[in-house]
Amino acid sequence: MRDFPAGRFAAWATAWLAGRTSYDQALDAVSADAAHRVTGLPGSTGAVPLGAALTALRGLGEQRFRLVLPVPGDVRGLPRVPGLTEPALAAGQAAVGTRLAVVPETAGPEVLQWTVLPLDGAHPAPPPVEGTLRAASGALDLAVGDATRALASLDLARWHPEVPALLAGMADAGRAPSLPPDGDPLALALLTRAQRLAAVLDLALADAPGAAVTHRQVSARDEALRPLADAVREAVTAAYNAVPR
Repeated sequence: MRDFPAGRFAAWATAWLAGRTSYDQALDAVSADAAHRVTGLPGSTGAVPLGAALTALRGLGEQRFRLVLPVPGDVRGLPRVPGLTEPALAAGQAAVGTRLAVVPETAGPEVLQWTVLPLDGAHPAPPPVEGTLRAASGALDLAVGDATRALASLDLARWHPEVPALLAGMADAGRAPSLPPDGDPLALALLTRAQRLAAVLDLALADAPGAAVTHRQVSARDEALRPLADAVREAVTAAYNAVPR
């Protein structure tokens, strides 16, 4: 299942800064059984542990982080500061606060590197387009239906027999993602479904080994899946950025 460590960071760091969860709960949720090191934290030299970075956030004036899932051509939510856009696009994700942005990068098996970039002097970026949880869920339903019909007409099952079953919801949803305990149950349900569909997209967009697929078929497949990919991005963003009223 595709992972969104910047989403976990955004949701749990925000909950901890707001006093809605404990430091230990936030650290455990963001860590997710991996080793973490953080570089670029203001006031620190070299790499520091994730726990030290979380502790420093309050003193640095942070109150809330938002998940941003940038793709080429759509970097809404990313402040325009030197050195941020390129790594955020490479990672496909970033957690953006008021004063800092943090970008994750896999640094080895079970090791995650976080790069902190100060946002000093940056004009506040418009927040990522989140919409409401219900709207994001409805858009995801429509996109799944459209993608299922389009891919059936393209005979995607011949390339990846498992994809139609996954899209139809007949496969196990897998391990549920972790959100703060006071989160909206709809956010958790939406995130669980969106993460499974993100994994389906990774599979469906890959060229099946040994499959005789033409360039036209690949283009048609990618075009059919683009609305679903957009709906998944919006759903993941809405779920991780949902804050209880």
